[in-house]
Amino acid sequence: MQNKNIRNFSIIAHIDHGKSTIADRLIEHTGTIAQRDMEAQILDNMDLERERGITIKAQTVRLDYKGKDGEMYQLNLIDTPGHVDFHYEVSRSLAACEGALLVVDAAQGVEAQTLANVYMALEHDLEIIPVINKIDLPSADPERVKQEIEDVIGLDASNAVLASAKTGEGIEAILDAIVDYIPPPESEDDKPLKALIFDSYFDSYKGVIAHIRIMQGHIKKGMKLQMMATGKTFEATDVGCFKPHPVELGELCAGEVGFVAGSLKDVRDVRVGDTITAAESPAKEPLPGYRGVTPMVYCGLYPVDSADYDNLKDALEKLQLNDAALVFEPETSVALGFGYRCGFLGLLHMDVIQERLEREYNLKLITTAPSVIYHVHKTNGEMISVDNPAALPPATEIDFMEEPFVKATVIVPNDYVGAVMEISQDKRGEFKGMDYLDTNRVMITYHIPLNEIIFDYFDRLKSATRGYASLDYELAGYQESKLVKVDILLNGDPVDALSTIVHKDRATNRGRQLAAKLKQIIPQQMFEIPIQAAIG
Repeated sequence: MQNKNIRNFSIIAHIDHGKSTIADRLIEHTGTIAQRDMEAQILDNMDLERERGITIKAQTVRLDYKGKDGEMYQLNLIDTPGHVDFHYEVSRSLAACEGALLVVDAAQGVEAQTLANVYMALEHDLEIIPVINKIDLPSADPERVKQEIEDVIGLDASNAVLASAKTGEGIEAILDAIVDYIPPPESEDDKPLKALIFDSYFDSYKGVIAHIRIMQGHIKKGMKLQMMATGKTFEATDVGCFKPHPVELGELCAGEVGFVAGSLKDVRDVRVGDTITAAESPAKEPLPGYRGVTPMVYCGLYPVDSADYDNLKDALEKLQLNDAALVFEPETSVALGFGYRCGFLGLLHMDVIQERLEREYNLKLITTAPSVIYHVHKTNGEMISVDNPAALPPATEIDFMEEPFVKATVIVPNDYVGAVMEISQDKRGEFKGMDYLDTNRVMITYHIPLNEIIFDYFDRLKSATRGYASLDYELAGYQESKLVKVDILLNGDPVDALSTIVHKDRATNRGRQLAAKLKQIIPQQMFEIPIQAAIG
């Protein structure tokens, strides 16, 4: 296929604006899958993805489309996760594209996460095609949404495609817009090989399979390849593309998207964002933008039955094969026995991993309260990072502590502005600004400690605004805070698994809440058991 006939694109949307359904329609319309094999959300493989209505792993699919000019085009759809936790995965998937469809719900309009992902696409210089979906809804107002896209995002929406993934209206127009507006990749077949890894997963027969976009050069089956960040070398045993099931091709050329496999056993050698090059004649520089992923939220995972300890380790290692962002190390607790301290990108990521451990590996787990990474400055001038309350040095050795703050953006209807501000203030938030998007929706910005966000901020926000608020946040650095450790004592002995680090003003309340909860949970005994909360 000539380069001028290749289009690489992704779909950007807020959760529930119809991204996966549009992908289904494009796959159906181009005849990529036989009608009998078609199922809803064909690209969301995990049951969990379908149930939660979110995309967790990026998927790719190659569509062959005959354009209006009678020529065949190869359209590579790179599906991205839409959730704020999977920020880095989205950025790598976008780096593999030249364009993106921005899907906005014709009734809901622009939401907080739509903004975050659009700005990312603009940073990668992508050509963006607005698609206004769900125009079959009685409450749809495409003209208002067009105006919103222009005002809020600053994109020209005059050529926006109006579509309904449900009825199939406008799907052909989307395909034509992809061909007309998204630029073809630059062809650099003769240069040394550079391929961007934007996802990887583990297959029990073939080992690790890397999803790649070839930026320059080409990959043939049997070639000796090398990872530039990890230095790992391997031989390409399988080369091909997804339709959405893997199809062997034997070769991929510059501009194409597909996969390469080569008896690699460890997904940590195949890092998202790394560059693959030829081992014999390597490229001088890797592709820009690679960085190691850093977890933001930590918690302890313990098996209910201590005999499951090795199974838990096994399961975590298997999940890590598909998820390089998951980190874990063994830890012991006097109360809970042996378990693992795990690091996640965010709360959703933590939930998803927990659920997968319980479902796919039949483990019964106890989890400790989630915590963030604190910077503890000791009196001797040393600074340590603490993600576990048990690792906090004695109060006499601490000079001061810093905690991570985030810049939180909430988009909400006018009527709920007061409620959002009250919750944010209550969560030690610092008001940064407020913008009216249109006559009835407001964008509010706050600086809030990450610790408060992971505790129950989002739940309270959703219930106070009847589910209308949309939230997006990004790390805004560390600030000094008055933090203390709250210990729970049973019969005078501290229970390490229940310790938490909280703000000084909150400590009394949090301690009382925990003690009251324990009083209900612990079965009555023949003798008195004092339950106490102690600060510091």
